Amino acid sequence: MVFKFVESAQARWRPVNALHLVALVRAGTHFEHGHVAERPKATA
Repeated sequence: MVFKFVESAQARWRPVNALHLVALVRAGTHFEHGHVAERPKATA
């Protein structure tokens, strides 16, 4: 059953064409509406 699900989903998958963004995602960068969101400045 899982095989059939993956097989049908594979037809809709797109390759990653923004490899420079993959590093940001892995680093934990927060995105809002497709743009990098600024972190609020910490007050000491």
